[in-house]
Amino acid sequence: MKSDVEELMPRLLPVEFVAGAEDLELNGPPRNPREYLRQVQLEASLCPEVVVAQIDPKKLKKKQTINASVAGCHAAPVGFSPSLNWQQHQVSTFSDVRQSITKNRNHWSCHTLDDNVLMPKLTDEEGWKRFCFGETVYLGTSHTDDAEPVPALDYSKVGFPPFLSIVSRLNQSTVLMVLEILICWFEENDFVPQLGRWLYALLACLEKPLLPEAHSCIRQLARRSAQLRSSLESQEDEKLPALNLLICLVARYFEQNDLADQPESTGED
Repeated sequence: MKSDVEELMPRLLPVEFVAGAEDLELNGPPRNPREYLRQVQLEASLCPEVVVAQIDPKKLKKKQTINASVAGCHAAPVGFSPSLNWQQHQVSTFSDVRQSITKNRNHWSCHTLDDNVLMPKLTDEEGWKRFCFGETVYLGTSHTDDAEPVPALDYSKVGFPPFLSIVSRLNQSTVLMVLEILICWFEENDFVPQLGRWLYALLACLEKPLLPEAHSCIRQLARRSAQLRSSLESQEDEKLPALNLLICLVARYFEQNDLADQPESTGED
């Protein structure tokens, strides 16, 4: 009996039902072209007409729609934006750093990490914050809370720096994931040196051309940096060079030109 599909659409390779076809073995190799086509027919007839996909809801937690914002940055207060020469120099230095990381990635990734370096799992957001910032920043505690000074540097308290032996082990999925985690934290918190070091290192590991997720992520970083810069009260604020650098790298190196600081018309660099 013909199926509904066969009634509506003629078969491109019609195969007649010959004697002995009922006993055709699907497991054995076909002996001729006709037998091969008949095997295909029989295999297709065993497939259910309706198939329900088994989807793991956990895999749908991550956002699947990327909304790349085109909003610009807060304009820098007068005297707070860097010169064009400064920006070009930073881009050149950053490019050299990226080339060095690429060249030596295999070498550094083979180095054995110290016993106290416990890398968080990919999806452990709180673990990455604690790893990068340390308990002092992550928990909002102060060094003065300790009754006695710590004799040796405790990375669990001050955060692990982005050593080459660490960042060289991160694939692109991890780089982007950690970058998103830190930028989301930055949206609700002030700038700290640990954040700046990790953002620079992760940007240096971010491959071009950018994925849509990365494009949206780094634009968010530049806008937040510009927003914080616009609230600074003095050009001597120690956060200003770092914020200018992040905006510069996103705009000039990663070619988000609409976010770039434009030279002030002072005639001086």
